[in-house]
Amino acid sequence: MKKNIAHILLGREKNITDTEVVLQPLPHKDFRFANPFIVLHHLRPQTILPGSQEFRIHPHPHRGFAPVTFMLQGQGYHKDNAGHDMIVEAGDVQWMFAGKGLLHSEGPTKEFIQKGGVYELLQIWVNVPKANKWDVPFYQYARKTELPEVLKQDGVRLRLASGEFEGKTGGMKRSFTPVISIVGEVAKGKLIDIPVTEGYWALIYIAHGSVTINDTEAVAEHNLIVFEKEGDEITLAANEDSQILILSAEPIDEPVAAKDNFVMNTAEETLQAIEDYKKGVFGTLDY
Repeated sequence: MKKNIAHILLGREKNITDTEVVLQPLPHKDFRFANPFIVLHHLRPQTILPGSQEFRIHPHPHRGFAPVTFMLQGQGYHKDNAGHDMIVEAGDVQWMFAGKGLLHSEGPTKEFIQKGGVYELLQIWVNVPKANKWDVPFYQYARKTELPEVLKQDGVRLRLASGEFEGKTGGMKRSFTPVISIVGEVAKGKLIDIPVTEGYWALIYIAHGSVTINDTEAVAEHNLIVFEKEGDEITLAANEDSQILILSAEPIDEPVAAKDNFVMNTAEETLQAIEDYKKGVFGTLDY
């Protein structure tokens, strides 16, 4: 049975720093969360001129969830005060579980800024159950070439970043609940049938291009499609060359209290995280 569309959410501009603007289709005024999917940000293509002034997101705290980054273009870095330091190339994926709390910094590498180019990424915030929010942070990373291709046919290049799909395992091997993420390209005129577990959340973000869902609903770029939990199949046809992110996950049926850079279960826990950051509990990151 086809999964029906519940919401089509257009990404709206949001300032995440004084100078950095992303598109944010989730959370949205018409739909808050698809727990464990809490936030989706699209940093649209940024043209960096050779030798431009360095720009980055300076050290900031997280607790209680995992920011997951899909690098679409360019070369970025990740550095945190748990000892993880990685360069992320176009097509690569990184998954940083913040757990009980850490500081991290991200942005284009100095080398990329020196030579110039186009920089673009998607980032989702993946929630974890209450029982795991205070676990030790960890970091995982996979190159584009390490992500198995799924839904294979001519003109379709979709890569499994996390979860189990078509008997394959994604590059991100560790999560606390089942989370499937697939990223890549579908050429104009191509059609794919996407099997989805009954009862799971399913979402599709159109980063570029446009598609038709279930033979009925045309959806333009920068929209996030949220599906009903009932049903086990989605049909997607590309109306033009398109770049998409497919997400599916077992729901986490727990309260969500998200504020600033923290995702907890209660407002009190979130306020405590804010206070802990002010008191220096998250430590330091000199970068």
